[in-house]
Amino acid sequence: MSQTYNILMYSHDTYGLGHIRRTMTIAQALLHPDVNILILTGSPIAGRYTFPQGIDFVRIPGMIKQSNTSYVPHSIKVAPNHALDIRQEIITATAKAFDPAMFIVDKVPVGLKGEVRPVLEWFRTSRPETKVILGLRDILDDAATTRADWENRNYLHVIDDLYSEVWVYGEKRLYNPLEEYGIPGHMHHKFVFTGYLPRPSYIKAAATQQRRNGDRLVLVTAGGGGDGYPLLDCYMKMAESGPLPFRTVMVSGPFVPKPRQDELADRARRSGIAFKTFHNKPEKLMANADVVVSMGGYNTICEVLSQRKVTLVIPRDTPRMEQLIRARMLQREGLADFIEWDRMSPSLMLGRILALLENPAPWKQAMENFALTGLETIKQRLAAFRQETAA
Repeated sequence: MSQTYNILMYSHDTYGLGHIRRTMTIAQALLHPDVNILILTGSPIAGRYTFPQGIDFVRIPGMIKQSNTSYVPHSIKVAPNHALDIRQEIITATAKAFDPAMFIVDKVPVGLKGEVRPVLEWFRTSRPETKVILGLRDILDDAATTRADWENRNYLHVIDDLYSEVWVYGEKRLYNPLEEYGIPGHMHHKFVFTGYLPRPSYIKAAATQQRRNGDRLVLVTAGGGGDGYPLLDCYMKMAESGPLPFRTVMVSGPFVPKPRQDELADRARRSGIAFKTFHNKPEKLMANADVVVSMGGYNTICEVLSQRKVTLVIPRDTPRMEQLIRARMLQREGLADFIEWDRMSPSLMLGRILALLENPAPWKQAMENFALTGLETIKQRLAAFRQETAA
């Protein structure tokens, strides 16, 4: 291995913004003058983000999920299996050439359609000193679905056999995957609960700006936007029903289909709503908002909590229950209000937003007492691994 400490990160990115944003957050936390970080990603928008010195990415062909088992190429005109073969070749060649001291895999233990498994086995046989980490968000899905999926794909054996540690980016007291997903007791020592991943705080800078512009502001975000149109449409109907007593910024997400983007942009202009399809620093927008309306994806919630912003979550419950489970958990902790997806309506949405604007204090107090420890814990794990290597 080289004199630098090389970290390779894999983010399959078949849908949305969550995987690449989480991966970049962790990469920036692990960055050090003698650390190199290389990210393998299938995200079609990775190039829209700014990568600091010491972090770079290798783009593998993007894939789009058509169903739970079917994927097709995002751009290149080849058969799905051919695209997957290309991805696996790039992943394997990059791992062997970069020869990392640490390999971090996001969410899927064997990668998309097993494309990471050859690399995992190469590390075990040829580079056993390499630390191989699986990173999981706080909640994957409901317990029954996750247990069945992991059993069908033999993930527990893969984790037991090929991984050094599993980092869970959440708090065990809030949601315990060891119990929910039936992790065998002999594997518990591999699981490290890092806490939630904080984002840069822009609270102080935003306070001055808010005093200048005066009006209350609601930010509406649908994450990547691929499944967020019903939320955005409902908010637009609310705005179209009459003048709102607050300003709105709406960020649809880059994966809203183009005709829908054009439609939303036109409706936003007529309703006096500032409309964007993408923003590479959503934390800055959140910091200047009084209320954030979102679907409650993992990264959005981390951003909201980092900016200490009152939030209304409207979580989808298909194809996974993850967002709904998280929304219920956040409401129980006093950290967010939520409306179930099938109860969403313009009038209910407006009532909840006005209530949050009028009485934000209890929510803000709960957030002040909530620590996001994820990045600090991850840095401690890196320091421990480097000490092992030096010993």
